[in-house]
Amino acid sequence: MAKRIDVQDLDIFYGDFKAVEGVNLSVEPRSVTAFIGPSGCGKSTVLRTLNRMHEVIPGGRVQGKVLLDDEDLYAASMDPVVVRRTVGMVFQRPNPFPTMSIADNVAAGLRLNGVKDKKTLNEVVEKSLKGANLWNEVKDRLDKPGAGLSGGQQQRLCIARAIAVQPQVLLMDEPCSALDPISTLAIEDLIHELKDSFTVVIVTHNMQQAARVSDQTAFFNLKATGQPGHLIEIDDTKTIFNNPTEKATEDYISGRFG
Repeated sequence: MAKRIDVQDLDIFYGDFKAVEGVNLSVEPRSVTAFIGPSGCGKSTVLRTLNRMHEVIPGGRVQGKVLLDDEDLYAASMDPVVVRRTVGMVFQRPNPFPTMSIADNVAAGLRLNGVKDKKTLNEVVEKSLKGANLWNEVKDRLDKPGAGLSGGQQQRLCIARAIAVQPQVLLMDEPCSALDPISTLAIEDLIHELKDSFTVVIVTHNMQQAARVSDQTAFFNLKATGQPGHLIEIDDTKTIFNNPTEKATEDYISGRFG
């Protein structure tokens, strides 16, 4: 099957500090890939290289290649803004625009891209909120502030905002870590549905969540404190959780880690 994302010999730096080294992995279209591993092992850093968000931090740079449908996202001709439109991102804490209504939150990216037609905007807002399983809860208060929603609803609003611009890939950096169990379940159900239309890559500290939502799982680790993070192994999720190749993976999954 064709690779949607192909990462080759990726080293990630912040200034002179090498945060992650030697990552090779690929992601198939319309699948869910989970990144797991201990804190500080580089999983969120790797996630952010997939849409060049790590460059927002001063000194952030990479060596190696990140290909999306065989196109190098770090080619000199590639506009980071276009990359981030193609590869959307949902962050750890819900971050709706506080002064905007629910509808305007969803439409924000479209307006930024020059879409002005009200009928088009309304159609995309409805479709995106339905896609994020939020429409029935908010359809009668679209003009109310997005910040007035519950935490779980705000996170689904952020997902609706991300999918409104029709990205090819959706990155999620611990999207449930600030949510209660019921809201977490709603997001996990949503991830299963999003897979029908998008390629999803999720960082999670919750191994049960990785086992529930992902098709393949990548385990990252540190050789030692202060050393670069690196990818230990990546495989089908069932294999990683039931029969991993590396002892370090088995130790982490079984709780014998460290």
